[in-house]
Amino acid sequence: MPELPEVQTIVSDLKKVLPKLKIRDVWCDFKKMIKQPESFAQFKKMVIGKKFLDVKRKGKNILINLSENKTLLIHQKMTGHMLYGKIDPQDRFIHLVFTLSNGKHLALSDIRKFAKVLICETDRLDTLKDIKDIGPDPLDKTFTFKKFKEIFSKKKGVIKNGLMKQEIIAGIGNIYANEILWEAGIHPFKKIQKIKKEEFEKIYKAIKKILKQGVRMRGDSVVDYRDAFGKKGRYQNFHKAYQKEGEKCSKNDGGIIKRIKETGRSAFFCPKHQKL
Repeated sequence: MPELPEVQTIVSDLKKVLPKLKIRDVWCDFKKMIKQPESFAQFKKMVIGKKFLDVKRKGKNILINLSENKTLLIHQKMTGHMLYGKIDPQDRFIHLVFTLSNGKHLALSDIRKFAKVLICETDRLDTLKDIKDIGPDPLDKTFTFKKFKEIFSKKKGVIKNGLMKQEIIAGIGNIYANEILWEAGIHPFKKIQKIKKEEFEKIYKAIKKILKQGVRMRGDSVVDYRDAFGKKGRYQNFHKAYQKEGEKCSKNDGGIIKRIKETGRSAFFCPKHQKL
């Protein structure tokens, strides 16, 4: 699933090319991905003729502000990614295409068809469940260590699951949760209640460091993620834990990366410096 760095990369790309362009037409072959309004015919009527004003990110959501107080919200889910340019009509994974006033296209490619798209009034965006029910952005300047510690002060469960819950912190998924905890030296299944203040400080610093690295490297293409221009990210070349099962820990501490699977997700860690 595209996580914060991947979504931010796409948002940054689209922010450079979309503003001032207009939507001339829209096509969709999987109308179930349009969650609001109720019909694709209504959706089409609401977007055609609108001008792109800005592109933002909220958690893993792409927010495309349009003229006349309209905003497109796109969540790419497991395998979706936005593409800009000339779209290959033979690409069977493209399910939504906006034809733009410069003759190019904005498209949503999604192998598993889990992505969701909706349109709402811009001044009512904060009332959407997709927006109001997610936690703070870990790369926002207001996300201080004090705020981070307060968020987890009354939480239960294991730390890896806590980092991935979007209602607690927005944007972190399985890849970056594994990398963050490897960097911080914290076992992914350590109980939140047993984590000391100095350990929380290490996790907080690792969140900032790892996510910023992910953004600089334009995301992680270990699976099928591509940026808005169809290019792969580079973060997959720098994994320290994720999908490194059986390899020596790069801290040279004698540890071998292990993998534990729980509730369908894998945790990768070094048993030497990430002790439970």
